[in-house]
Amino acid sequence: CLMMKFGPMILIVGLLVEFKGNFNAFLESHGIPCYSCCRTMHLMEGELPTSMSGSCGVCINGKLYVFGGYDDKGYSNRLYFVNLRTRDGTYVWEKITNFEGQPPTPRDKLSCWVYKDRLIYFGGYGCRRHSELQDCFDVHDASWEEQIFWGWHNDVHIFDTKARSWFQPEIKDGVPPQPRAAHSCAVLGNKGYIFGGRVLQTRMNDLHCLNLDTWTWSGRIAVNGENPKHRSWHTLTPIADDKLFLFGGLSADNIPLSDGWIYNVITNCWKQLTHLPKTRPRLWHTACLGKENEIMVFGGSKDDLLSLDTGHCNDLLIFQTQPYSLLRSCLDCIGKNAIILESQISLLPPKLLQQVLKTITFWTAANHREEQRTQKEETENKYQWISSN
Repeated sequence: CLMMKFGPMILIVGLLVEFKGNFNAFLESHGIPCYSCCRTMHLMEGELPTSMSGSCGVCINGKLYVFGGYDDKGYSNRLYFVNLRTRDGTYVWEKITNFEGQPPTPRDKLSCWVYKDRLIYFGGYGCRRHSELQDCFDVHDASWEEQIFWGWHNDVHIFDTKARSWFQPEIKDGVPPQPRAAHSCAVLGNKGYIFGGRVLQTRMNDLHCLNLDTWTWSGRIAVNGENPKHRSWHTLTPIADDKLFLFGGLSADNIPLSDGWIYNVITNCWKQLTHLPKTRPRLWHTACLGKENEIMVFGGSKDDLLSLDTGHCNDLLIFQTQPYSLLRSCLDCIGKNAIILESQISLLPPKLLQQVLKTITFWTAANHREEQRTQKEETENKYQWISSN
């Protein structure tokens, strides 16, 4: 699935699910935020993209673009978009067929930077014909009869959303990253960063950046201090003008990961977060930044998909990397102690009162769910004790 912040909403796209309203979700007994709010599902119309895995979706100027992916017919290099700024709540997909230039070869598990009305795609795993083989392609397998080759890419392709044209930039200098797929990417300023990914049987933990104005690669960035483990199927999310948040993925030992790291561009250091729960690993998930700079992680799997899959995750994890605003902290305090403050709440100004009442409603529901969970666990433990005795 794809998840992204769009104005005051969080959009999760398979069908289009819209989350809005109260973001104050923090179940402290688990030591990890869980999400609960108003949800609305929208059915999509028009030329819907086929069901794909490994597609790449990004939002730019109010439009969601989805490129590539893999289905039972093979790899795709089709590009679709849907306008999210509709007045009547109707969302209509359109397949982009009228364009100039040459699109990338079919592929999945690629990445995309959004910069200056352009979608800048990098890497991925896919197929090429013999006549299309170049240095940017690391061959994995081949069908000599059909002259088709499968492998990993490290090429860069640009789609100009204004001109509706595809082209490849001339890389001026620097050493490009090794071809890869299932890596992560993020933009800070005019630099596009990528981390990790997989090629052949190797997973990587290297960090690179591409200057999106001068088209110069940094080469592998020699980070000061400790690096995160080698991994693929992870996420990299900008959380400030000079910081990136790395979460999860699948390790080189095929172990699902639950660790989080923050990369500081100024100090050129990774710092591991020490209080993340180790019981909630994620890989092939999606992540975006919330309205109070929380990192929201949704979907994916908690298993090594190459050997085991017990089902996809549908809970939303929220990671707080900086203190909440004073208003947010006060609202939470009132929501948790509404009974004690009951006689004073009605004295608040009308605009603030609306926010307080929403927060109280949320915390009442959250406490009820927690009580139900506790009762269920106590009942299960009771039956287990009776069965064992």
